[in-house]
Amino acid sequence: MSNLPQSLSINPPYGAGPSSAAQPNRDRMESAQQLVLDLSSPDLRENALLELSKKRELFQDLAPLLWNSFGTIAALLQEIVSIYPVLSPPNLTPAQSNRVCNALALLQCVASHPDTRMLFLKAHMPLYLLPFLNTGSKTRPFEYLRLTSLGVIGALVKVDDTEVISFLLSTEIIPLCLRTMEMGSELSKTVATFIVQKILLDDLGLDYICTTAERFFAVGRVLAHMVVVLAEQPSSRLLKHIVRCYLRLADNPRACDALRSCLPDMLRDGTFNNCLSEDPTTRRWLQQLLASISMNRVPNLQAGGGFDHMLMN
Repeated sequence: MSNLPQSLSINPPYGAGPSSAAQPNRDRMESAQQLVLDLSSPDLRENALLELSKKRELFQDLAPLLWNSFGTIAALLQEIVSIYPVLSPPNLTPAQSNRVCNALALLQCVASHPDTRMLFLKAHMPLYLLPFLNTGSKTRPFEYLRLTSLGVIGALVKVDDTEVISFLLSTEIIPLCLRTMEMGSELSKTVATFIVQKILLDDLGLDYICTTAERFFAVGRVLAHMVVVLAEQPSSRLLKHIVRCYLRLADNPRACDALRSCLPDMLRDGTFNNCLSEDPTTRRWLQQLLASISMNRVPNLQAGGGFDHMLMN
C-alpha cells in the first residue's frame, strides 16, 4: 500500500496515542485501502465492489482515495461500459445489475464529496451514466440500474452550484429525467423529479426550460401526467417535488401565464387535501402556487406572446 498517496492517510484525533480509540479508524482505513487496491485486479474486483459499496459510509475520505488511486476510476468505468451491449436489446441479468450498481454507488460517493465532485464533473463522468437512463425496460435489474444512476446525478445537484447545472443542461439529462418520471418506479420518479426541481431552482435552469414553449410544455405535460397518476396512487413525497417544480415555474412570467390554463385541476380542487394533511410545507407551496396563477395576467413580454397561444396546437 505504499503506492497510495500519503495525503490520503488519516491522522489520529488530536491528543490520541497509538493505542487510543483512533485504532478502529486506522483499521477501517487500511481495510478501505486494500479493497481499493483490489479494484484493479479483475479476480478481486467483484468482492471489492461489494464490500466498498456496503461500507462506504464507514470509510472516511473514501472518495479522494478512489479518485487518486492509480487505475481505480478506470476500473469503475470498465464495469460501466462492459454492460452497454446488454442494454439493447435488454438482456441485463440481476447479477450484472448488482455488480454495476455497486460501481455506481462508489461513483456517487465521489460525486458527493466536496474534494472530488468538481473533478468528477470536469472529467465528464456523468455522461457514462446517461445510457442507463435511456432504457425502457421496467424489469427489476433495469429499474435498479436506473435508480442508482439517478442517485449519482442527484448527489451532484444536491449542492447548489450553477456550474453543475450548466454542465447538466449541455447533456440530455432533462429529457431522460422526464422519461423516468413517466415510466419509472415511484422511487425513481421521485429522484428524477428532484433532479428536475434542482435544475429549475437555479436561474440558469429556469431560463433554459422557459426559453421555448416546447421545453416548457415537455416538462408541464409530464408533471400533469404524474399528478393524474398520483390521484390514484398517492405519494406525499413525490407530490412535494411536483408542487415545488410548478411553484418554481410560476416564477417565470410567461410560464406563470401558461400555468393558468394548463395546471391540473386536481391541484386546485382539493383532491390532495388528505395527502397534504400532515405536510404543511407542501401545502404552503401549493397555496403560493395557486395564489401566483390567480393574480391578474401580466402583459406578454415578447412580441410573439406568451406560451398560452400554443396551448391549442
